[in-house]
Amino acid sequence: MSGKIYGVGVGPGDPELMTLKAVRLIGEADVLAIPSKDRESCVAYKIAAGAVEGLSEKEVLPVVFPMTKDETLLAKSHEQGARAVSACLDQGKTVVFLTLGDPTVYSTYLYLHKRLVSMGYESEIVSGVPSFCAAAAKLSVSLGEKAESIHILPGSYPVEEGLSLSGTKVLMKSGRQLNQVKQILLSRGEHAVMAENCGMDGERLVFETEGIPEDAGYYSLVIVKDREEMQ
Repeated sequence: MSGKIYGVGVGPGDPELMTLKAVRLIGEADVLAIPSKDRESCVAYKIAAGAVEGLSEKEVLPVVFPMTKDETLLAKSHEQGARAVSACLDQGKTVVFLTLGDPTVYSTYLYLHKRLVSMGYESEIVSGVPSFCAAAAKLSVSLGEKAESIHILPGSYPVEEGLSLSGTKVLMKSGRQLNQVKQILLSRGEHAVMAENCGMDGERLVFETEGIPEDAGYYSLVIVKDREEMQ
């Protein structure tokens, strides 16, 4: 009998924001699949270790995804990851794949989920606190009020078209193109706030577009509000 895989969101960084279900499933898992080469370099693993006892005793399966937009390389890594996980499932093991934030929001787990489901394996997605909700709370800004729209945009891709939308714009994982994003925001006269490493070591909060730093890291999230909403 095949095992089951759970794609579990561990939240944005603070272990206390992990759900009770996430903690239980991680504790019960036979294998922890991580989106990294080892547990020492995996942010999601470190978050889980802050809430679940005995994590170091768990079997860990590294599933490495390259940081590239090359579709051929990505497809190859997804296939390799699915095969590695399926080998554990074929042994009847329960696998928990750890993922930052929520698995349904720009998560690498979804690529494995689709492949494993198509291969006939049982797979379940377990929600986690999304980074943009945690960042908004830290920054004391609302994401949506009354008829205000909320737009979630990948900050590592061109954002000009998305910034033209009315309402709140959330630019996720903006670190690698943050300087370009900042210049676009300034040229458009947009008001933005930023959270870097929300809930993690090195957390940094910025409350004005002009203050967005040039050295912000990968886990930088920018929230853009219509100026009338910021009054």
